[in-house]
Amino acid sequence: MKGGPPPKPRVDPWVEKLEWLMDRAVPVGPWSVGLDPLRDLIPGIGDALSTLISLAIVVRAIQIRLPRSAVARMMVNIAIDALGGAIPVAGNIFDFAWKSNTRNLAIYRSALAEQRAAGADWVFVCAVLLAAVAIVAAPFLLLGWLIYKLIGLL
Repeated sequence: MKGGPPPKPRVDPWVEKLEWLMDRAVPVGPWSVGLDPLRDLIPGIGDALSTLISLAIVVRAIQIRLPRSAVARMMVNIAIDALGGAIPVAGNIFDFAWKSNTRNLAIYRSALAEQRAAGADWVFVCAVLLAAVAIVAAPFLLLGWLIYKLIGLL
């Protein structure tokens, strides 16, 4: 048996690929964008679909037992992305700049480097899943409220 510290865990390649696809796959001059800002091209479900895809990184972070603080920060990034992206017109511009998946990958890497893995807490996991459902539902609730207000004006 060899001595020395165990090897540091690495970021799953699919997590890195997902971040690249959602936030950096298409070069646009000095910038790069991914599929995330293009979600508005799919009316109704684009925001929810993009948010669900972004949550895959968070789910993996929970599976490998990254610290709860890291997972919470990742959820906040996704919430900001979902809510900012739901704003008509300005949300499209916001989506090109925010890049929540890139931010979340940095948090993921940092948490791995610190090797502060903690045991999974089922209450916390349930709270994260509940927050994820709320994040996905928020754009639909906002849209429903706007339609309700528009109908009231007629």
